Amino acid sequence: MNLWQEYKRPASVTEAIQALTSASGPALPIAGGTDLLLDLKQGHHAPIHTLIDLTFVPEMNALELRGEELYIGAAIPANRIVLDPLAGTHAQALIEACNLIAGPQVRNVATLGGNAAHALPAADGTIALTALDAQVEIVSLSGVWRVPFPSLFLGPGKSALKKGEELIVGFYLPQTKKGQASCFKRIMRPQGVALPILNCAVWLEREKDIVNSIRISVGPSGTTPFRATEAEKILRGQPLNDEIVTRTIESLLEQAKFRTSARRASSDYRKHIVGGLFSDTFETAWKRAEQD
Repeated sequence: MNLWQEYKRPASVTEAIQALTSASGPALPIAGGTDLLLDLKQGHHAPIHTLIDLTFVPEMNALELRGEELYIGAAIPANRIVLDPLAGTHAQALIEACNLIAGPQVRNVATLGGNAAHALPAADGTIALTALDAQVEIVSLSGVWRVPFPSLFLGPGKSALKKGEELIVGFYLPQTKKGQASCFKRIMRPQGVALPILNCAVWLEREKDIVNSIRISVGPSGTTPFRATEAEKILRGQPLNDEIVTRTIESLLEQAKFRTSARRASSDYRKHIVGGLFSDTFETAWKRAEQD
């Protein structure tokens, strides 16, 4: 039994969106295919007619500086991001997140675009991109535009992308400047490719002992990517001390909506460990910002 009827390999963004919208039956984009192909083989996805292979579209495979931003194409494998020096300079949290996605074989093909389009609010790449204030470039027949990364998510597994009409082209992240740094960490079960019990990303800017600016993302803690905005307000503009950190963790616990998962952990356990995870992640980003 064929899993699809037609396979197209566009060589440009224009060709890709035209192939997607003009297919004679249900069509889907594919790059790494680590989720899609399994779903098709196991019968967990509705039948499709046409696969649109994005791995030969140059725009979707670029990783470069563009003005004051770092651009990462949607079809770039996770492992290429991990090894790229530009990503290492400007998106340390994303590198650390990508380096924890599944195992090495999967990281060699799985893409950031597929990770985002799958719309899982606590995926490693999702948490990192949220803290890094990423924007997403989207294309349709009507044109190209950008949206804030979290706006892609309507709920667990529910993407705001219009299926069969829109594609993710790539991601834009602000370049890291002096005094700025980021970090991503997670807690998982002993198995090396286990799903995370909890993950956390922090981006911050410091001036001596003052937290000039900060973004905190933690998951799973809601139906869409979670920013601890109230905790950020407590830290922002304040000198770092133990009391401020304690108040920040208390605020994070009040705002986050941790749930119980039979496969991962209980809500109470996540509440118990989130303070330590945040403290470790924040401390690493803080020290990196001083070194930079």
